[in-house]
Amino acid sequence: MGPSNSGKSTLAQAIARARDLTPVHLDQFRHLPNTDWQERPDQEFQALHDAALMGERWVMDGNYSKLLPQRLLRATGLIQLDVSTTISLLRYLRRSWFEHDRAGSLAGGKDSVKWVMIRHIAVTTRKNRERNREMFDRINLPKIRLSSPSELARFYRTEGLDR
Repeated sequence: MGPSNSGKSTLAQAIARARDLTPVHLDQFRHLPNTDWQERPDQEFQALHDAALMGERWVMDGNYSKLLPQRLLRATGLIQLDVSTTISLLRYLRRSWFEHDRAGSLAGGKDSVKWVMIRHIAVTTRKNRERNREMFDRINLPKIRLSSPSELARFYRTEGLDR
C-alpha cells in the first residue's frame, strides 16, 4: 500500500520475481486497457480483484481501501510505502515523461502529466496520509512501513530484490 507513485508496482514486481509469486497490479484491474486511465465499472473491477485473491501465491499492489478487508483475509503480510508528497510528485513526473515500460503500467495506455493527478497526489493523498497510517497500525499481520527512498533501497538490498 502507499500513495500514488510511491513505488508499489515496482516493489511488487521485484518481490514476485524473487519469491516466484504472481504479481497483481490493481491499477490494471481498475482501469481499462488501451485507454487514458478510464475506470472499469465497479462490479467488473471487484470481480477481477476477487478472482486474483483466489490465486494461491500472489503479491498485490494498490490501495483501493473499499476492497482491502477481503484482501487482508488472504494476505500473509503488508508493506506500506509512506513516501513524502514531494517524492510522489517527482516520481509521477518522471514516469509520465521518461518511463514508458514500467511495472504496473496500463496495457496500451500512455502516461501523461494531468492536473487531476497532480491535485490527487498533492491534496487528496496528503489528506489521506494520517488515515492510512492509522489503518496500517490496526492491521494484525506481519508488516513493515518504509518511509523514505533510503529505507526502500535498504529493503531491496536486505531482501535480495532487483528493480
